[in-house]
Amino acid sequence: MKIQKSYIDDGSVLYLVPTPIGNYDDMTFRSVETLKNVDYIFCEDTRVTKVLLSHFNISTPLRNYHIFNEDVAYEDIINLLKEGKNVALVSDAGLPCISDPGYFVASKAIEAGFKVISLPGASASLTALIASGLPCEKFYFNGFLNSKQNQRIKELNELKDKKETLIIYEAPHRIHETLKDMYDVLGNRRIVIARELTKHYEEYTRGTLEEVQAEELNLKGEMVLILEGASIESNILELNNLSVLEHFNHYINQGIDEKEALKKVAKDRNVSKSDIYKEIKVK
Repeated sequence: MKIQKSYIDDGSVLYLVPTPIGNYDDMTFRSVETLKNVDYIFCEDTRVTKVLLSHFNISTPLRNYHIFNEDVAYEDIINLLKEGKNVALVSDAGLPCISDPGYFVASKAIEAGFKVISLPGASASLTALIASGLPCEKFYFNGFLNSKQNQRIKELNELKDKKETLIIYEAPHRIHETLKDMYDVLGNRRIVIARELTKHYEEYTRGTLEEVQAEELNLKGEMVLILEGASIESNILELNNLSVLEHFNHYINQGIDEKEALKKVAKDRNVSKSDIYKEIKVK
């Protein structure tokens, strides 16, 4: 077991620093000061991050760290930490590690005994969720679905019984295919499409999957999809399509005793046990 005293013990630090998801005014004072004071900043795309640093008059040296070189670049970060340097990691937008590189080097830095400190800041997923109008108490963040349709459908089937509100990212060139697959697999449920978050053209499209997949919406920019969780598990939905007696016999054939089977059928159908008992006796 290891206990990290983030602001008490001395030693090198890897800072995970959030950047704005569209509006530079969302950059925190603490993030700016951290990026000014570290020895190096590692980023996904130096062209993107240079614009951000220039806006805030930050001159800290930049180095690349992205999904295609992280198995090598993480060693550069670890070596700098060993030399006593402080390092910041940023993504192009939002929080590092969330559908962006960062987890790998963070875990390696922890293994090597260095402190990893994350700063709070902009997050597209939570920004969209709390303005969606859908339940926020429990949610499941999935990130991007697979770009291949057969794999995407497989992933959606794994998500369809989750009762939590679903958070999914999608790119504009796949959005119409994804919405159709969602409707086919998940059925008709409420959805919110949030795009251009924090920017001048920020837009929320609220409706049902049936409505949005039927429309030729002109959607540009990466977007966050907030979907209503399952109201009832798909296997129970299938059982409810059977007759009451067939539903009852399904549980009996599983070796469940009659009393327990009666309770389960009543629960599945959201009716009283006496109603189920009368129905079965009539049959």
